[in-house]
Amino acid sequence: MTIVSDSKLQSAIEKLALPGVSIGHRLIALGDEEALLPEEAPGISDYVVERRRASGAARIVARELLGRFGHPDCALPRAPSGAPIWPVGVIGSLAHDRLVAVAAIAMRRRVGALGIDVEPAEPLPNELLDIVATFGERLTMSDEPCAGRLLFAAKEAVFKAVHPLDGMFLEHHDVHIDLSRGKGVVCNGRVVELRYCIASHLIAVAYLPTNPGLPG
Repeated sequence: MTIVSDSKLQSAIEKLALPGVSIGHRLIALGDEEALLPEEAPGISDYVVERRRASGAARIVARELLGRFGHPDCALPRAPSGAPIWPVGVIGSLAHDRLVAVAAIAMRRRVGALGIDVEPAEPLPNELLDIVATFGERLTMSDEPCAGRLLFAAKEAVFKAVHPLDGMFLEHHDVHIDLSRGKGVVCNGRVVELRYCIASHLIAVAYLPTNPGLPG
């Protein structure tokens, strides 16, 4: 299936240039719900059509990326945690908002943890900012109108990256984000790398490289 993309967003994604990590996106389109394979239906078939459509779109992106890693047409069923189950040797993450679906994948020999989130490039409502941001984060936030939303996306990406490693349920204040240093620090002391881009949407990626010196 042809990937329908936003050229400015794709250009911003490419500038992230994460070693060993492939990232793609798709504008969610009518009919994307039909991309869900039978193995993927359990746990998704009961969703409203908009959510099935977004899940299908994310898997379209993921399968296009997986093809580059030698896993074309691979099913991505849901684990009990809700995260997709990736092929052996592959690590990945999916996300979507109302309009855009994204996926990030890498080989486990290169990357030990990986999480991605996408959000609209819009301000975060003040009532949500109080829930998401710690006092320290509020003091250091930039004047960028989308700073709060970017903070939210970064924390979501960190949650997805570290949950398979630690099995912890994290509240937003359990993660401290330092965008200037590109770091996310979890309350248990774990530190992950962060990258982000801002275009029509915000994309945040959290990851832990294992062997950054290995070729692709």
